[in-house]
Amino acid sequence: MESRIHEAISSGSNVLLAMGGDGSLHALVNAAYGSEVVLGVLPAGGGNDFAAHLGLPKNLMSAAAVITSAQPRCVDVLRARTADGRERLYLGGGGLGLDADSARYVDGVYAHLPGRLRYIAAALRALREFKPLRVRAEFPNSKMPAMEAQVFVAGVLNTRSYGAGLRLAPDARLDDGLLTALFVKHLSAWQVLTAIPRLLTRGDLPDSYVDRVSASCVRLTSDRDCLFHGDGEILGPAPVEIEVLPRAVRMLVP
Repeated sequence: MESRIHEAISSGSNVLLAMGGDGSLHALVNAAYGSEVVLGVLPAGGGNDFAAHLGLPKNLMSAAAVITSAQPRCVDVLRARTADGRERLYLGGGGLGLDADSARYVDGVYAHLPGRLRYIAAALRALREFKPLRVRAEFPNSKMPAMEAQVFVAGVLNTRSYGAGLRLAPDARLDDGLLTALFVKHLSAWQVLTAIPRLLTRGDLPDSYVDRVSASCVRLTSDRDCLFHGDGEILGPAPVEIEVLPRAVRMLVP
């Protein structure tokens, strides 16, 4: 896909749309970053969290009608540098832990399930094999104290939600030069069971389950080998450093 995007830019295209979910937009942004191209998305994937944050309708035809009158707006992107030296951009949500472990199931055995249910089912499947993960979050070039805890998820978000509307960073903004680093605490089996109905109906967790910090950069290290994902795509192994690139791309916004 990214080679075709490069060809389109080279041929003079100045507006490019991704028709798909957050993963399709992820590929578009990585290929188009650094160009003057305006980007857009038609939500046709399983999650569509970035499109939702932009205010696009869930219905594909309605979104297509809206995008014709949308205006370019500069938005932040996040750049992740993983332990293998790889750099990759992402727009919405990323993290270590249970969400990264469940990524392999989202588009596999649970691909037939709708939206949020798919992500929760994949997370519950991954939970069967999940090993406790202790993560330390440090904030370079900041006086902010480090965070360290045993967690289910250590997330780094640019949008309010990921996983088809799981609102883990309700105060996140796309153009403030800040990311939201968060820890979903290691929960008991009972806490997980009681959280599922709330996740399905409201799409959030009790505040007591989540610690959040806003910063421009964060470095995550863990006490065992694990992988970091961004926009549902596995980007590489921890340790990983994520920084905000302020207003780095132009997106069509209603």
